[in-house]
Amino acid sequence: MRYLIKNATLVNEGKSFMASVLISGETIEKIIPTECQQDFDNCEIIDAKGLLLLPGAIDDQVHFRDPGLTHKGDIATESRAAIAGGVTSFMDMPNTVPNTLTQQLLQDKYDIAAEKSMANYSFYMGVSNDNVDEVLKTDPKNVCGIKAFMGSSTGNMLVNNELTLQRLFQEAPCLIATHCEDEDTIRRNMEIFKAKYGDDAPASVHPLIRSEEACYKTSSYAAELASKYGTQLHILHLSTAKEIQLFNNNIPLKDKKITAETCLHYLLFDDRDYETKKTFLKCNPAVKTENDKLALIQACIDNHIDILATDHAPHTFEEKNKPYFSAPSGGTSVQHLLLGALELAIKEQMSADKGRQTLTIEKVVELLSHNPAILFKINKRGFIREGYYADLVLVNPNKEQTISNNDVHYKCGWTAYEGMKLSCSVTHTFVNGELVYDNGKFKEDYRGKRLTFNR
Repeated sequence: MRYLIKNATLVNEGKSFMASVLISGETIEKIIPTECQQDFDNCEIIDAKGLLLLPGAIDDQVHFRDPGLTHKGDIATESRAAIAGGVTSFMDMPNTVPNTLTQQLLQDKYDIAAEKSMANYSFYMGVSNDNVDEVLKTDPKNVCGIKAFMGSSTGNMLVNNELTLQRLFQEAPCLIATHCEDEDTIRRNMEIFKAKYGDDAPASVHPLIRSEEACYKTSSYAAELASKYGTQLHILHLSTAKEIQLFNNNIPLKDKKITAETCLHYLLFDDRDYETKKTFLKCNPAVKTENDKLALIQACIDNHIDILATDHAPHTFEEKNKPYFSAPSGGTSVQHLLLGALELAIKEQMSADKGRQTLTIEKVVELLSHNPAILFKINKRGFIREGYYADLVLVNPNKEQTISNNDVHYKCGWTAYEGMKLSCSVTHTFVNGELVYDNGKFKEDYRGKRLTFNR
């Protein structure tokens, strides 16, 4: 199938400009500047006048709950939600049931995705204190990375053995992505607040239990190990201003050895929001102070933080509605990553003090699409370039909407973003040249591809 997307405003590689894009089969055949417009035979034409054309977002951190936890979400439902929000590729975490701790279990997840995923996909290999030999078999050309939970996780995935960590950081065949929170600090804090509140603790204690100290202690240790062994380290879901100092913003991303990701909820919420969102805002690491939120936004602007993602982690409404100590951590956001980030950029530009650098739409595309492709060395994705896979999203910047639980595609049926007003809407999503989402209608039988990596 060939498509001609005409008269769009392309947002790509730091620029916004009018052009048309010809899609042929799976790839972008031609980018045509406005002044050189031409017609092509045997094309389905999409008039994109007034629309933004962006490379599909790449979410480097999701928990789609497949296998073993599929009452919360699964690859079919959550990838469908991703497509509706303009996320065309995802990287899924290993704390499923069973934990992804062997190469065979990793392959099992790829087999599930091949049958069920509407988006492109990759899966992290998981680490425990006793499976390093198995981890080192990971093929860097076909697997996005290795995930080490240097903080609590599901099952047997807390990696706190110093010798295990040293060997992993010294010998890892590809990027290591880490969850960094110090378990001992968290347990001490939890005992304090359980003694104070019993079973009636408010959700607002969450950032006091999973504190700045807990985050920085482990993230700084991970950075120290990576510096010592020359490891490609990617620290996930940064939540504090203090941690920003661990990351260099003076060298190109392709040359960085230690990088950072943060998540949309850390840029949109702060500890004042626990009063209304309650346990639906409970996630690990915790959403912290307004100062942390503003510092993280600035760190995205000035290249201390390289990637913006979701940590999409659904639980049922009933699970999340339990008292604080019983409610699980995790929220849903993959359907709203792109639009939420664009909304933040729009508000930043409207309210910024004169002379202050702001988050721009071009920067959002860099954080969501370009930088994941560069950091993970993804083959021919993340940019609007001739010869690249046609993973593309059309956004109407003037079609307002209000996020509602009634409109989400998540199996769990809820989001902490409910009630948030958006200026933009996704109208079309292409995956590998296929129009899989068109103004609310899905190509239900489409299946995405396994990501590959130029390593």
